[in-house]
Order: sequence, then C-alpha cells, then structure tokens
Amino acid sequence: MRMTLHTDYALRMLIYVATRPDRVCTVNDVAEAYGLSRNHLLKVAQTLRDLGLVETTRGRAGGIKLAKAPAEIAVGALVRATEEEFSLAECMQAGGRACAISPACRLKGMLHEALAAFLAVLDKYTLEDIVRNRAALGPLLGIAEAA
Repeated sequence: MRMTLHTDYALRMLIYVATRPDRVCTVNDVAEAYGLSRNHLLKVAQTLRDLGLVETTRGRAGGIKLAKAPAEIAVGALVRATEEEFSLAECMQAGGRACAISPACRLKGMLHEALAAFLAVLDKYTLEDIVRNRAALGPLLGIAEAA
C-alpha cells in the first residue's frame, strides 16, 4: 500500500497547522517548512477545507487553521477521504482486467484483508496522537515555539 502525495501532503499540512494552534498559518508557511510545491498544497488545503478539517480565509491576513480539535480528526477517515483508490493489485480495480486465475485465486481476499488491517491501525489514531510531541516537531518545521 502506498498513499498518494495528496494524502501525504494533507497529513503534513494538518501536522503543521496543529503544531501552531495559536495562529493562522499560510500555505506558504507549510510549503517552506516541508520544501513542497505551493501549488500542490493549495489543492490540498482546498480538499481539507471541503472535508471540514480546516477553515480558510482569503486576503492579507488570511490562511488556514484547524476547524476541529486535533483529537477529533481521525487519521483513518482522512486517508479514506483523500485516497482515490485502494487497489493493491490490478484485479481489485473497478475497471481492471480479469486475471486468468481469478475464479480460483485466494490472493485477492488476502489483499483485501491486508488493506482492512492497514486502515484499522490508522483508525486507532487521531491528529492529536501525531502532534503530541509538538515541542519536538516545532523546531524541525522552523517553528520557534510550538504550543
């Protein structure tokens, strides 16, 4: 299982914003902290806003901030919402080609079980679990004082 960059960047953006709960952050702040594309992060911020996870404001004093407490943002739910497809093999894709051994193959069931286990682990965690060590994350992200 490999997450898309969109999901990876969504998690990173949430981590950054949660590490700075006392202020509105900009997409530029996040881009500079991680060395990522501002344009890609703009799309990520829009996705997070559409999911109700961040609030965005435009203008000179605008930016992004969490719309929910970090403890209310479930990692598994975020991954499900931002990933477009969870096909671990071609036979699991909606329009995928049929494999010659599909009628007798047990691998597809095993892959479904593995994916369910992956998501079940992520379901146990929230954004608060990720940023519990804000003091250590802050300096790594170029944040002088992390709350």
